[in-house]
Amino acid sequence: ENELGVQAPVGYFDPLGLSKDGDADVFKRRREAELKNGRVAMFACMGYIAAEWFRFPGFLSPSQNLKFEDVHNGLAAIGEVPFLGWAQWLVFCGLVDFGLYRADPSRDPGDYENGGILGVPNASGPMADAEGRKRKLNSELANG
Repeated sequence: ENELGVQAPVGYFDPLGLSKDGDADVFKRRREAELKNGRVAMFACMGYIAAEWFRFPGFLSPSQNLKFEDVHNGLAAIGEVPFLGWAQWLVFCGLVDFGLYRADPSRDPGDYENGGILGVPNASGPMADAEGRKRKLNSELANG
């Protein structure tokens, strides 16, 4: 009942009973995944919205004469972006996941040593206020 995400009026929410066995390590790993995937989803939503108004200038693929502004939004872009573009994106995601967002077993889930105010590593420095960090992590769990 003292874990992150336990908030009024619901309290501890586990409708599928995934934590009935009481394994703290498994719970911590799942909570870490919940926070990380929630952050990815929130940034993806912002990217989906931002693409309606902003496009990078220049070429996405000079060899194919493909400009950023020529690529459609959303799922339509899947077939338009060249393979190497997707490969770069996957490498970047891997670097973020296995490098900048590496979980430290001595810290709470979602509490990255170099994570800033938005959880973006090194973006705004670590969040020093422990109560503020807990409030923001609870908000992420409730709304992310």
